[in-house]
Amino acid sequence: MSAARVRHPAAASLLALALASCSPSPAAPAASTPATRGPRVVLPSGKVVEVELARTEAEKAQGLMFRESLPADTGMIFLFDTAEARPFWMKNCHFPLDIVHLGSDGTVVDVLANVPPCAADPCPNVAPKAASTTVLELNAGTAGANGVVSGTKLKLVEVPGR
Repeated sequence: MSAARVRHPAAASLLALALASCSPSPAAPAASTPATRGPRVVLPSGKVVEVELARTEAEKAQGLMFRESLPADTGMIFLFDTAEARPFWMKNCHFPLDIVHLGSDGTVVDVLANVPPCAADPCPNVAPKAASTTVLELNAGTAGANGVVSGTKLKLVEVPGR
């Protein structure tokens, strides 16, 4: 320790502050960037759900089949070019789902809540009451717990064409 630092602690503090302000800033921490990136849906409650996209016919046919579960706060969104009342089925799905049908502007046109997995073949179809261009599959109970009902509007973020 030098004699100047011992005699003038305030000067040493000012020097340290001046040196710190001239040093390069550390890289921004990862927390400063949005935690959720990529396609997602914001539910009426404010809950953000990360979604996988099913755009191709093969992706739509596969859906969530053969998966043992769906992680919390995630879902799958099916994108269609035209509005139709499309029936879905739960063949080879191992957990119940909420199936939310949306209009082109993100307005919920129907919610099929707690649709059970299909244990027997042939699996029944579950059809919405109205035509939709987008279908969102969520873990059962998520829609109701987050205010997703017919007439509410969901915000689709980074979902192509929506």
